This record gives sequence, structure tokens and C-alpha cells, in this order.
Amino acid sequence: MGERGRRMPAGGAGTRVDQVEQTPPVSPRDLAGPGFPAQPDRLTNHQEDDVDLEALVNDVSASLESLYPACSMQSETVPLLQNGQHARSQPPPSGTRSLQPQASPRLQVQRSQPVHILAVRRLQEEGEQFRTSSLPAIPNPFPELCGPGSPPLLTRGSLPPSQAAAKQDVKIFSEDGTSKVVEILADMTARDLCQLLVYRSHCVDDNSWTLVEHHPHLGLERYLEDHELVVQVESTLASDSKFLFRKNYAKYEFFKNPTNFFPEQMVTWCQQPNGGHNQLLQNFLNCSSCPEIQGFLHVKDLGKKSWRKLYVCLRRSGLYCSTKGVSKEPRHLQLLAGLEDSSIFSLIAGRKQYCAPTDYGFCIKPNKVRSETKELRLLCAEDEQGRTCWMTACRLLKYGMLLYQNYRIPSQRKPLLPSFSTPVRSVSENSLVAMDFSGQTGRVIENPAEAQSAALEEGHAWRKRSTRMNILSSQSPLQPSTLSTVIHRTQHWFHGHISREESHRIIKQQGLVDGLFLLRDSQSNPKAFVLTLCHHQKIKNFQILPCEDDGQIYFSLDDGNTKFSDLIQLVDFYQLNKGVLPCKLRHHCIRVAL
Repeated sequence: MGERGRRMPAGGAGTRVDQVEQTPPVSPRDLAGPGFPAQPDRLTNHQEDDVDLEALVNDVSASLESLYPACSMQSETVPLLQNGQHARSQPPPSGTRSLQPQASPRLQVQRSQPVHILAVRRLQEEGEQFRTSSLPAIPNPFPELCGPGSPPLLTRGSLPPSQAAAKQDVKIFSEDGTSKVVEILADMTARDLCQLLVYRSHCVDDNSWTLVEHHPHLGLERYLEDHELVVQVESTLASDSKFLFRKNYAKYEFFKNPTNFFPEQMVTWCQQPNGGHNQLLQNFLNCSSCPEIQGFLHVKDLGKKSWRKLYVCLRRSGLYCSTKGVSKEPRHLQLLAGLEDSSIFSLIAGRKQYCAPTDYGFCIKPNKVRSETKELRLLCAEDEQGRTCWMTACRLLKYGMLLYQNYRIPSQRKPLLPSFSTPVRSVSENSLVAMDFSGQTGRVIENPAEAQSAALEEGHAWRKRSTRMNILSSQSPLQPSTLSTVIHRTQHWFHGHISREESHRIIKQQGLVDGLFLLRDSQSNPKAFVLTLCHHQKIKNFQILPCEDDGQIYFSLDDGNTKFSDLIQLVDFYQLNKGVLPCKLRHHCIRVAL
């Protein structure tokens, strides 16, 4: 602009040139020549406007220089001057930083982000891709949110393939062979699906229902953890594998009674422990601690039928075996299997299918394996307590705090549930009354609380003695068919005519916890019944014999010392009193048809 001033005509314009040259020196780069042409007539007649114009030129030049750092990050986003050309110049001096707050809010947001900003042309091309036929081209009212740090738009295929389908059909089987197809969401967990099945099957939701991943061709099964995604697990199943809906009372029993799950001779410490079994659980949940499980296991060689008895130790990094006796030196330890990309299964029929040396087998199965048996790491313990300890430790080391959160969620949700949504207990569970039947007639224990409970039971018709009407057929002297002889068949804990082996299998499937029981018909005595009970991870059977007194039929577990008019009274009594049993009746095995 200074060059154009020297070429102006003489006269008033010449005086203006002297005034301009007396101003502080300005570099030619700071003056916009073509963008701001000189107007001699206006300069001559209005000197006050000329002073304002010069200040305006300086302000505009300084503003453009202050915006240069923000615009230089974009290769094609430099603001255009009035002549339509890009303002490409050197970076401005440090003195222009004082004018930075005058930049627009949008540019301030972009300058605060430490990542590279795409060019305007490229953003416009991507914006055209986002504008599909179903979405109208509406101007974005919040342009400051469109930076690369938090893009509000999602492209096609940006979501994982597992979430592409919002719903999916899953087939669930029950223990009696019935099945149901359930439509679930892609993010539904095993706990959510169990609660849905409990609601549709009208069961009691006591947080012990689980989904079982069953592989009949491999002879394996495992209980899904409550936090696992059902759709994700189903994608790894083979064609003949399936999900089972089953009870599992031992799912979190180790949090309540860790003594039965971790024998002292099997637990070692890499660091000095500060407490007992509670401290052991805390160290399992803490990633920095190093508890170990050690002992002898029968290990099947990969790809072979032979088994070897080895000294094995379980650490957070995996399962190791010792190549020299019971030495745990690093040079003598060999990795058998890792836990990160594997799952822990129980062997269903290990002796028959894999020639296992014991009945207490388990397996570490890689998630990538579907139907091949060569990559399965099969192991066998000496007893049920040992197998339970190994499998529980594997779960704790793999999932850690997630298991404790799954265990605590149901107890935290109970106070939040309204009264009408609380689980409704069965008639048998609501009628727990402590009674003494040692004499010829029943006597309620003189306790105010128990007496009140006994008074509530007077309204139940099924509590009356066998003098009431028959339920199945007319009463005859040869074949009495009274209510007391058949009422137990309506209860969930009665499983009818099943064998001893079948009753033991059901107990093992639903968790070896103290007090788990079922009743069945006796195979040796058609008039008797059998109580199958679990105590200290061992299954015991007690025969219930009928006895007659004054023409009435009673049932007894202790050779007639304590008599009951029906099996429901017997179960109610031993749910509150241990009596001759090793423990009280706590949980009953149940099978639900879907």
C-alpha cells in the first residue's frame, strides 16, 4: 500500500502521503494491498475517516495473523481474502498471541484439541456420505461437537458385528427334555435370560438359576457366569451343543463357606498370609496377591489315551506341572494350560468316554475349540472336594472381582424391590412349624412365634389328617387312597420313581451344598420312600418307612420315634430341626418344564 501512495497525484494527495509515511513503520506483509485499494478523493475530503481507516487496516491485519496458527493446521482451510486467494504467509510473531481470545469459539475448541484436524474439503466429502436418503440435510446446531475428539455421527459398519442384529433367537432346554425358543437382545447376559425364563415358567426367583453350556459329543458342561453374554457364547457352540436351564445352589457358596472349598493342605502362599480363609478370598480377588493351589492330579496327555499322575500347581498365570517330583522351581515347572482364553468344564462321563481313572474329572477347554478333543486338557482329582477346589480356584483367578459383584448384586437389589414383586414361596416353605411327634399325637412347641405360625396353618386343607376324603379313588380296606399318601406328589422336592444313581446325579448337577435334598420312591420297598441329602459334599440316603398306630398310617425316619402324618410334615419338621440327620434340609432339587 505504501508503493501505491508514492504514485498518487500531487496536491492534497501528496500531503496525505507525508501523513502516511510519518506513521509507525509497518512491514509490507502486514498491509493488505489488493484487498484494500486506496481512494484519493475520500482521503482528501475526510481526514478523520482516514485515521479510522488506518487503524482498521492494522486491526484487520493483526486479526488475520492471530488466526493463522489455527488455520495453518488445515491444509485447505485458510480463510480467503477479498481477492479470492488463500493467505499463505509465514507463521506470525509471538506478539500476536495476545489477540488469540478474539478468535471465534469454534476455532478455540479446535485449537484446544491435540490431534490433527481434517481439511474442510475432506470433512465436506464425509458429510455428504453421512447424508443418506433417510436422513434430511439439517444444519448442525452444535458445530463445536463435531471435532475429531467426539464425533456425533456413526458410519455404516462402525458397530461390532455382534451388535448389528438387535435381537436373536436362542433355544433353551430343560432337564426333562422340553425346550423353548426365546428372542433375546444382543447384550443380554446369562442372569437376564434366567430371570426371563423364571418369569415365564412361574418359578421362584432365588438367584440360583443358571444356564448350562452342554456339549454331549465332548462329554463336557459348565455353568455360565452371570455376566457372560449369551449371544457371544452361542457363537462358539458346535451344532449339537445346547443351553440347559438348571438350578445351581453352589454357584457362590464359596463366598459363604470357604472352608469347605479350600482345604488347608491344597493352599500355599507366595507371600505371608495375614488371615484365614476370608483373607484367602481377598487375595484371589486382588490382582497383586499370589495364592496358589497345589496337589496331585491325573493328567491326560494331549492326543493320547494315557493318563499320568503329576504334581500340579495353579497360579494366576496358568496351570503348571512339575517335571521333577514335587519341586516348584521355575526350571522344573511346565505350563499345562492358560486360563485367559479358556473355560473350565466338568466331565459328564469321564470313565466311559476318556478312560478317566476317577469320576471327578474336569477340563480346561480353549474357547477356539468346538468339536476337537485333541486340544482339550483333561484332568482328574482324587475326590469331589479336590475337584471343587481346583475348579473354584480357576474361576476366581480368571474372573476375580466380577464374581464377587455377581454375588452381591442380588442382595443389593432385594431392598429395592416392591412388596408385590418379591418371590412367592411355596406352600411347604411358608408352613415351617416346629412340632414334636414323639407321642401318639402331635404337639406344637410352646413358643409364641411358632404358635402363631401353627395357627396360620389351620386353614390349609392338606394339613388335615388322613380321615378326609380320598383324592384319587374311593377308599377301600385293601387299597387306601387318602390325601396323606399322595399329597407329597404335588411338591417340587418329590421326584417320583427314580434310581439311586439318578438322584445322585441330580444332586451333583444342582450343587453339592449342605442341606440340598430330594425325596423319591424306594426301589427296594414299594411302600417306603428315600430322602437323598448332601452334607460336606457327600451324598447320603435315608429311608422313610411307614408305620401304623391306632389304625392311622404315619411316616418316620428314626424307626417310629418321630412320626408324621404325611411327607410334607416330615419335610417341614426337618427344615427346622436336624434330628437324626447330619444337617437341616435347606434347598430342594427342582425340575421345571419350559
